[in-house]
Amino acid sequence: MEKNNFIITTETSTDMPPEYYENNNIETLSLYFTLDEKTYGPGYDNHISVEQFYKRMREGAMPKTMQVNPEQAISKFRTYLEKGIDILHIGFTSAVSGTYNSICIAAEELKKEFPERTITVIDTLVGTMTQGLVVDKAVKMKKLGINMSEITDWIYKNLQHFCGYYIVDDLNHLCRGGRVSRSASFLGTALGIKPVLHLNSEGSLVPIAKVRGRKQAISSLVDYMEKLVKGYEKDNETIFICHGDCIDDAHYLGKLIEQRLGFKKFLYSFIGPVIGSHAGPGAMGVCFFGDHR
Repeated sequence: MEKNNFIITTETSTDMPPEYYENNNIETLSLYFTLDEKTYGPGYDNHISVEQFYKRMREGAMPKTMQVNPEQAISKFRTYLEKGIDILHIGFTSAVSGTYNSICIAAEELKKEFPERTITVIDTLVGTMTQGLVVDKAVKMKKLGINMSEITDWIYKNLQHFCGYYIVDDLNHLCRGGRVSRSASFLGTALGIKPVLHLNSEGSLVPIAKVRGRKQAISSLVDYMEKLVKGYEKDNETIFICHGDCIDDAHYLGKLIEQRLGFKKFLYSFIGPVIGSHAGPGAMGVCFFGDHR
């Protein structure tokens, strides 16, 4: 058996551009969301563009989300296991979703059926494009011929270097979905005050600052990045920027990073409907490899 006879899998919570998964042979499991009494995800025929999704949220729609279920994971994984292909699954933080637990249930079930195969499920303790950054590091290592065990060890050793800093227009969506505590919601209540959040070492999304005004909030993302990226410049070939249907602001963030920190290569992508249901329109984040979270 070839040492690289494995596939990298993840969830749509990585929010990477659709072509990224196809170009890099990444299998994705889809989280579900419900909008206007319609459910979107595997097994449902409903379709909506990400632009339409955010339009409905701006009009007052309140979507709900559901985790990946074990049955979906079992079905996807079995396809590869039957071909003698091992699984390296790079998962969404368990601190904000039950998806990781669902994947673990599926893996344990399949290990009984395929005891000769290896199924590794990693709790990245991150989400959106910070999770995508973990996937991207694994993809690059695999292309260099590094085997699954070594990639797994490297990810675990470096989990706390995957940094994600975000702004939202307010915390109402996150509080409604239970992603941040009600006691933290004061950060977003004052007119013109924009909360800054990050994924902490336990994988929870926590407010860390309040900034007056949108441009100042965007600039604060560069401030946090500047503190953490020093010494890790070579580990950041591409800076990942995610956004909740506010591409102009995302490009403004990219220009600030280029002017202040010298990075020139960026990957921009929408925050998808699942995480967007909680972050809301106008949310934005920068994802990079740094000293610590």
